[in-house]
Amino acid sequence: MQAANANATGARASANGVETGATNDFVTVFVGETLFGLAIERVHDVFVPSGVTPVPLAPAEIVGLLNLRGRVVTAMSLRRRLGLPDAEAEGEGGKASPKMAIGLEQAGETFALVVDGVGEVLKLGADSREAVPINLDPRFRNLATCVHRLDGRLLVILDVDALLGFTAAGAKAA
Repeated sequence: MQAANANATGARASANGVETGATNDFVTVFVGETLFGLAIERVHDVFVPSGVTPVPLAPAEIVGLLNLRGRVVTAMSLRRRLGLPDAEAEGEGGKASPKMAIGLEQAGETFALVVDGVGEVLKLGADSREAVPINLDPRFRNLATCVHRLDGRLLVILDVDALLGFTAAGAKAA
């Protein structure tokens, strides 16, 4: 019974049954060289966006609308949401490298979060978790819940509600 409770809370147990602490799973995404994490329970899909239709007068963060398995989905650029410039065109043809998208849901609406790349799923415990550093880029700090130090890299965990919350705030202001 104790082992079942430990697993239900996300805690790990060692071979001798001793609880080693709760863990959380994160999908890692890249924007340039920066590594971000999204809580796996908020991620519904990982896909390559295609057929994006621009929306006139939409906020700069909104790339457009796309069809995801029969649903109209708002596509949002994580780069733009973080206040970063669009990726430079690469290669001789001047075409930007293909982007990836993460399907997220907020208040019953589906969003496609367009990122430069998708990494792996990481199971992280409290041992690597730290509060958001005061010297973290302010564009990231306001959207982050915490950070994890990983072998010389910093994983910034994004707050999905804050990330997608700008749409609700904009609707209230209008």
